[in-house]
Amino acid sequence: MRAGKLRIADHWNAISIIAHSQANPLKAVAEFVENSIDARAKQIVIVRGKKKGEFYLKISDDGEGIPRDEQGLPDFRRVATHICDSIKRQFRSQGDKGIQGEFGIGLLSFWTVGQNLSMTCCGADRKSYQMTMAKDSPNFAVSEKRILLPFEGTDLMIYPLLPGLRSLTGEKIQRYLASELRDRIKATDVTVKVIDRTGRKEFIVVPRQFTGRLLHNLKPAETAQGDIYLEIYLNDPGSVNRVSLYRRGTRVLPLISEIDHFDKEPWTAGYLQGIVDAPFLSLTPGTRHGIIRDDHFDALCRALVPVEKHLQQIIEEQRKAEEERSSRQVLRRVQRALKEAFLRLPQEEYDWFDIYGEKLQKKSGNLFSSGSIGGGSREEIDRESGNSEDMPELDDNDTGPKQFFEYAGPLFSVLISPKSSVVSVDKRKKYRGVCRDRSRRVVLENLEYQWNITDGEGHLDENHRESIVFIAPPEPCLTTLEVVVRQGDKTCRDEALITVTDSLMDQSSKTGKSNKGLPGYTYRRAPGEMWRSRFDMEKNVIIINNGHRDFVYAGKQKSRKLRYICRLFCKELVRHNFPGLQTDELLERMIELSLYTEEHLK
Repeated sequence: MRAGKLRIADHWNAISIIAHSQANPLKAVAEFVENSIDARAKQIVIVRGKKKGEFYLKISDDGEGIPRDEQGLPDFRRVATHICDSIKRQFRSQGDKGIQGEFGIGLLSFWTVGQNLSMTCCGADRKSYQMTMAKDSPNFAVSEKRILLPFEGTDLMIYPLLPGLRSLTGEKIQRYLASELRDRIKATDVTVKVIDRTGRKEFIVVPRQFTGRLLHNLKPAETAQGDIYLEIYLNDPGSVNRVSLYRRGTRVLPLISEIDHFDKEPWTAGYLQGIVDAPFLSLTPGTRHGIIRDDHFDALCRALVPVEKHLQQIIEEQRKAEEERSSRQVLRRVQRALKEAFLRLPQEEYDWFDIYGEKLQKKSGNLFSSGSIGGGSREEIDRESGNSEDMPELDDNDTGPKQFFEYAGPLFSVLISPKSSVVSVDKRKKYRGVCRDRSRRVVLENLEYQWNITDGEGHLDENHRESIVFIAPPEPCLTTLEVVVRQGDKTCRDEALITVTDSLMDQSSKTGKSNKGLPGYTYRRAPGEMWRSRFDMEKNVIIINNGHRDFVYAGKQKSRKLRYICRLFCKELVRHNFPGLQTDELLERMIELSLYTEEHLK
């Protein structure tokens, strides 16, 4: 058996590979800023400008500068000749905290930004010295640089920038650093300014602020390697929500779910924002953008197990609350559309819920069963058929003054109710005009009515009141009734179609039972069954199969889901309220009800 030690055959080739391993120029800029923070700088200025037709990038700080040698000069030679052996390791081993660098290769990342690098720093003699390096060159040079006034800190200049970095604007640099160095900037209280001279803009790098509700009591399990810092926020679901992985305040991965072990809920649920900071992680030296899967990483995975369970419970509770809120909104919109449809359909055939009755009963606040919808005054009926979210409930015992938003505005529209009806020959039927403002509140004041029969036969007993009685002729016909309403200079009109027949079939749903009002709905998951919905008459609830493939398809889009649930309502109501009709007649009724309902489904 033969044994030996690994060694580098071509040192320059190894250095070239390391320098090209950093593929993200913004990450390289972050490396330079971190070097300034490690030097305890309090002011860092990044300048993007143009010189002799070429772009440049300059980073200046007021930190401690390059460590000096025995002569008190900046030790540029050590920086250039100790690749992969950072002096910062010695500082950390001596207990110097707050230093991030450890590989000694950050300076080489300028190869991904520009062609030449120059670094200037003052020595103990108050003179300035400069080190220059060039991309793809093994040489460096140190020389004295003449300046008018000595300065504290370090100036780093990259010129010219690579041709593909013309879009590297000051705003992009500011946004990237705000996330990449979020906690380092907050912890060190350093001010980072970005000056884009070509765009004539200045930016201050403000650490990114998360939105949502900060989650407390997230306690990861203790690890022998160190503590894990969590800052997690619960937000409304969206693609912008992401949890990033950090190490000592510097971002390692923008998405923790990029690691296959964390490519699962709760990290991929889209509800969470924030950071997971594990200071003991081992990074891949070349890119500093990956994790070595060693025992340190294994400790992180084990420590986050109780956190993941807790977060998953919080997300499930949030989902249930959202589903309930969404269900309430869908129910209100479907019921409002059905009420509008019933005002326009023939009363004799669609008076299922006593809309035209004598008294309006209050609605129940239960999600799964609404109260009866009665009749009463025109204002009461139209509060029910209008925008219930904008109108308060009527209370016979409420004698207090109206709020400002309860007063109706100017006339905007008028509706004849019923919109379509069937009347026997020589019979009478009452119609009324429902006037509303733009917010669908009922308008009662300063209105002038004019009723006319524009087509067909029949007579009106009054034609200047808000409600009139139509007297059918002795022969069957189709009659068009028109109302014109004026309020000052504003004029609105509407038409209704009256079918006068000599044989009126009673196809209403009245069975002698008391009306329960428009039904609510609930879900029952039955993915292996073909039924879409069922009507529970006793509970007055439509049960929807949310495991059916049609519901799954409709649920991918809110508007499509709303239409689907509305059609299920129409199907169940028609089937329940037209007993004994043939299949083709039921289908005709369903089309009719769906047409009038979906028109007002908003």
